[in-house]
Amino acid sequence: MKIGIGLPNQVRNVNPVVIPEWAAKSERAGFSTLGTVGRIAYPGVMDTVALAAAAGATSTIGLLSNVLLAPVWPAALLAKEAAGIDGVSGGRLTLGVGVGGRPDDFVADGYGLPRRGERFERDLRVYRDVWTGSPVGGGGNPAVPEGTREVPMLFGAMAPAAFERMARWGQGYIGASIPPEMVAGSFEMARNAWREAGREGAPRLVAIVYFAFADGDRGRGNVRDYYDGAGDEIVNVIAGNVREGAQAVKNAVKEFGDLGADELIFNPGCDDLDEVSRLAEAVF
Repeated sequence: MKIGIGLPNQVRNVNPVVIPEWAAKSERAGFSTLGTVGRIAYPGVMDTVALAAAAGATSTIGLLSNVLLAPVWPAALLAKEAAGIDGVSGGRLTLGVGVGGRPDDFVADGYGLPRRGERFERDLRVYRDVWTGSPVGGGGNPAVPEGTREVPMLFGAMAPAAFERMARWGQGYIGASIPPEMVAGSFEMARNAWREAGREGAPRLVAIVYFAFADGDRGRGNVRDYYDGAGDEIVNVIAGNVREGAQAVKNAVKEFGDLGADELIFNPGCDDLDEVSRLAEAVF
């Protein structure tokens, strides 16, 4: 199982200058992937901006949005953004996407919460059209350079439609930031959807868990703050699964490895740069 690390782009009031240095330090430490967590109505840094900054600060580490709220964007704009990040990184981006569920994140006129699933279905076709060079905007020009590849996609969420989309459009599935025993069912549903769709091989399965070393209380508090409004039950489950200290993160590696995860992304509860080296010391 590969071990990745999240960028602190959605720690409340993160200092944005930390992000490129965090990315470079994570690559030097040997992590497989840099991930982002994304909301719009929150004082952090946009997924696409954080990933672009990380792309410029690194040369080999993978990049993953886990997950980006796709239907809050006009489809052609998001497709162009993703293609650009993938291009400047040398083909290191995987676009992890979900439909979102908080009304305050849908800030663009005409891109509200209602019917977002139907809109997302249309958007997925637009992404592919943009990436394969179809004209946009009615003027006959493509949005991306020749040779642009189709950016690989992973899908999050636990609704049946998410697994069906994953099997049709994606390369795999991203589990929620919940304990491994709760993720197990989602992973099995992803495998079943893959088989039912007649896909060869198996889906890429990515797990996510939050961690904190120097200050576990602050890490859990930041996680609670980020998920505030999602309901007490969900917030308590996610915050209660924050792994504090070396033994706790080692336990997470074993637990998610036993589930058959292909990769585990440790998302930071704090934006202190020392958290990168402390996590690396614990898991490598």
